Amino acid sequence: MPRYHSLGSIPHKRHTIFKKPDGSLYYEQLFGTIGFDGMSSLMYHVHRPTQVKNIAKTQDISPKAAVEYHVKSRLLKGLELPSEDDFLISRKVILFNSDVHVGLSAPRKSMTDYFYKNADADELLFIHKGSGTLKTLLGEITFGYGDYILIPRGMIYQIHFDTEDNRLLITESYHPIYTPKRYRNWFGQHLEHSPFCERDFRLPTNLQTHDEKGDFLIKVKKQGHLHHLVYATHPFDVVGWDGYNYPYAFSIHDFEPITGRVHQPPPVHQTFETSAFVVCSFCPRLYDYHPQAIPAPYNHSNIDSDEVLYYVDGDFMSRKNIEQGYISLHPAGIPHGPHPGTYEASIGKEKTEELAVMIDTFRPLQLTQTALNLDDGKYFKSWLE
Repeated sequence: MPRYHSLGSIPHKRHTIFKKPDGSLYYEQLFGTIGFDGMSSLMYHVHRPTQVKNIAKTQDISPKAAVEYHVKSRLLKGLELPSEDDFLISRKVILFNSDVHVGLSAPRKSMTDYFYKNADADELLFIHKGSGTLKTLLGEITFGYGDYILIPRGMIYQIHFDTEDNRLLITESYHPIYTPKRYRNWFGQHLEHSPFCERDFRLPTNLQTHDEKGDFLIKVKKQGHLHHLVYATHPFDVVGWDGYNYPYAFSIHDFEPITGRVHQPPPVHQTFETSAFVVCSFCPRLYDYHPQAIPAPYNHSNIDSDEVLYYVDGDFMSRKNIEQGYISLHPAGIPHGPHPGTYEASIGKEKTEELAVMIDTFRPLQLTQTALNLDDGKYFKSWLE
């Protein structure tokens, strides 16, 4: 999302002297990706951001495949995932490959005793239930029901919740996550036909600078392991920053659906993209307005991708017996489509109130034991008449 942003105090020129009130120097840090070729931000710290006092422990948190090879459509009951107090412990990967991990989280408590950094992957959090504040060294973002929160890899953060009833869909991407290129011009500005634009994004505000020394635990995910590092200073000691690499939020309720005279294919709902998967938002919208239109989606073959659909809210006209938090997996290699009777029943309908998040991966997904624990076991037979 190439859009310049700045908070706090910064010097007039990059890489030049920037003094504290006492005459000593602030410490500049480049926060960037793809070497020096990707998006980056320059931040200025009160203390050196390199002061590691101890590496306490390391634990393997890489997902384990319970089912590696499959061609079975599945329905997972996501809201049956038990709640847990700790945010990181509550995060459970259900589907994964070498490009992306798709998980669920039901944390009851805020992160207050430690900070977290994912050095492996960009994180896309979707807030199904709950509200709160994402706190980072670049500022804060408030969030609520229906928000996507994009957190670039390497970002140190805490997440604070307002209540104990929280449900999140979490996508960890080993490739940078961007908005679709076809919605942007060569300068990076969103075009007029884009279903959303820059004013819909919520950028960090309320930069809080902590000038504190002590023992600060930062849990760092790297190479599938969680490393416990103790730093000598508070990680949120930034007095100012500017650039293009930072977290931001976007509400699914601000996505403006593209409709047509006949049924539109899933790419019109695309919201984010990587080189390995896409994310789409299915939102309340008017149905097709051709007099002979069939609003329900046509049967289509999943030849090149696994399709994951997270049902958020509303009435899902092409599916039967679907509830909030259900997750359908339609694997590559076989066709899928509307359930029996829904194709015909959709004729004449004028609109839908459905709300869902879709993730299409270009490599096959594997299932964890957590996914199997949530599986209804019979969904693949639901197209039999």
